[in-house]
Amino acid sequence: MIPSHVGRALQTCIAARQPVFLWGPPGVGKSQVAAQTAAAMHLSLLDIRAVLLDPVDLRGLPHIGEDQRTHWRAPDFLPTGGAGVLFLDELNAAPPLVQAACYQLILDRALGEYQLPGGWAVIAAGNRDQDRAVTHRMPTALANRFVHLDFEPHLPDWLAWAERAGIRPEVTAFLRFRPALLHDFDPARAARAFPSPRSWAFVSTLLAARPDAAVEASLVAGAVGEGAAVEFAAFLRLWRELPDTDAVLADPDAAPAPRDPAVATAICEALGRQARPETMPALARYAARLPAEFGVLLMREAVRNDQSTAATDAFAAWARDNAEVFA
Repeated sequence: MIPSHVGRALQTCIAARQPVFLWGPPGVGKSQVAAQTAAAMHLSLLDIRAVLLDPVDLRGLPHIGEDQRTHWRAPDFLPTGGAGVLFLDELNAAPPLVQAACYQLILDRALGEYQLPGGWAVIAAGNRDQDRAVTHRMPTALANRFVHLDFEPHLPDWLAWAERAGIRPEVTAFLRFRPALLHDFDPARAARAFPSPRSWAFVSTLLAARPDAAVEASLVAGAVGEGAAVEFAAFLRLWRELPDTDAVLADPDAAPAPRDPAVATAICEALGRQARPETMPALARYAARLPAEFGVLLMREAVRNDQSTAATDAFAAWARDNAEVFA
C-alpha cells in the first residue's frame, strides 16, 4: 500500500481499536505515517521501541499489597487515561520473550492488572525478514492478533510530504527526474548506505548546512550510497547553473528553454515555487516554449504551489491551448 492509503487504513483501524502491523523495508517512513495519522486524528502518540525492552519492563515490578498478596506496578510509560495511539516500533526486532509479553496487551488490552484505557489504539511496525534487518520471526499467536499492512514508497506521496517538511527543491527536482532512486534497496547488496525517503531527507539537511565543496559529495554518498550520489552530483551541477528564475519571469520569451530532461525538470521545479497569480502570465509563456511534457510539469507545479493560479486567465488560456496533453 502507498503511504496515503496506509494512512486511511490506519485511521479505520484506530477508530475500530483494531491492532495493526505495518511491514516495510528500512527508511520508507513507517514511523512518520503512524505519527502523521495520529496527529491528523488529534491523538497523542506514545512511541515505544520494543527492541529496547526486557520482558519485565512491560509487566512492571511486583509489590505486596495491603491484602498481603503480590501485585504488579505497571511501568509509567504506559498510558493511564485519555486517548491516543500506542506505537510499538520495531516490534519484530524485539526478542521473542518481549514479543510474548505483548500478546495480552495487543489482544486483551491488558497486562496483568494494568488495563489500556479505552481511548487508546495499538499500532506496531517492523522490517520484513527479507530485508536482512535485525528481526525475530513473529510467533503465529502474535501475528494473528494484527491486521497486517505492507508499506511501499510512492513518489507523489513523498513529494507532498517533502513540501510540508521543507525538503530542499534540488532534492525533490532530482527525484522527479529519477523516481526509481527514491527507494533503491537491495538486501543482497548489503550496502551501508542506500537511497530511501529517510536518507534523501538526510541529504536535504546536509545541503541546508552548506557543506564545504570538498566534502559535499562524500556526505551525500554517505547518506544515499555511491551510485545515487554520483547521479545527484551531476544533477546538482546542472541545478546550480540554471537560468535565474527572476530573469525567466522578467523575460520569458528570451530566457533559455532547455531541452535536456534533467535541466528542464530542474527549471520547472524552481519556477513552480515562484508561482503566484501575478507571475502566471510569464510562467504560461515560458511553459509554451518548453517540450510539452515539461510545460505540463511546470503548470502542475505552479498550481500545486499556489492553487489560486488555476483561476487566472493565463492558466486558462494555456490549458485551453494544451488540452490534448494536460489531462
